Amino acid sequence: MHLRLTSICVLLAAHAWAAGANVDRAQGLYMHTDYAGAIRLLSESSSDAAELRLLGQCLFHAGDLKRATEVLEKAAAIAPGDSGIQLWLGRTYGRRAETSFALLAVGLATHTREAFEQAVKLDPMNRDAVNDLFEFYLQAPALMGGGVEKARGLMPVLDRADPAEAWQARARLYEQAKQYESAEAAIYHAIEMEPENTGQIMNMARFLERRGRHMESDEWSDRAAKIAPASPALMYSRAAIWVHAKRRLDEARNLLKKYIALDSLTPDEPSRADAIKLFERAGGQKADIATGRRVSR
Repeated sequence: MHLRLTSICVLLAAHAWAAGANVDRAQGLYMHTDYAGAIRLLSESSSDAAELRLLGQCLFHAGDLKRATEVLEKAAAIAPGDSGIQLWLGRTYGRRAETSFALLAVGLATHTREAFEQAVKLDPMNRDAVNDLFEFYLQAPALMGGGVEKARGLMPVLDRADPAEAWQARARLYEQAKQYESAEAAIYHAIEMEPENTGQIMNMARFLERRGRHMESDEWSDRAAKIAPASPALMYSRAAIWVHAKRRLDEARNLLKKYIALDSLTPDEPSRADAIKLFERAGGQKADIATGRRVSR
């Protein structure tokens, strides 16, 4: 009996090790945006919340939103105190709301808000959750639980979780109220707090572009490029400004072609599919992009 129990323990340990190794490999594939490869290594029948969360994130990025919701709901049931799972659940419901017809979108948006609020409640220092909840409040109508006053009420939480980003949030509120000088000052304050953060600098470039101050926008964009000339996110961000403004389109297309050809993109950066859409919007042809199998990621 003792030998039999020992054998069973050895087999269980080997199985657990293999499962853990699969999750580690899947995490690596996920970080290289190989979502299909990661999905093949992960199991929906797993009882491990971390594995299910990773699978849900892969399905989200792969566009299988209904399945992602089911997997993340299962993960949330296993680990109800996990703020990160709630964040991704909110993002998944939110993406579904964006692509659904009106009546269904209301219910999905409610689930989005509830998940973001739960993520913040579980961990008020979860910067991504606080920022996503702020964006929801700012953009969603009252019918869906949004509203400017709710967004403003979140500012003390933002101040603690992400002080520099809190100033960007203030800028959004000022801009929505057409208090443009105050908005610009708030963005500048965020840049002073993080002078090497190209994301903060590009927020200024986008704001000035919206105000029609193209030359100043380009000056801030150039400043960011000097700090991080090889940054993929910056390539995309600069191109997006020019495409939306319908100017400097040749340069925008060149940046996007470089971006699409990169092997180093991560899930935190815009997808190649989004970059291809932007490239075509700038007047480019998909046939001009040498992406091979990367096009679908």
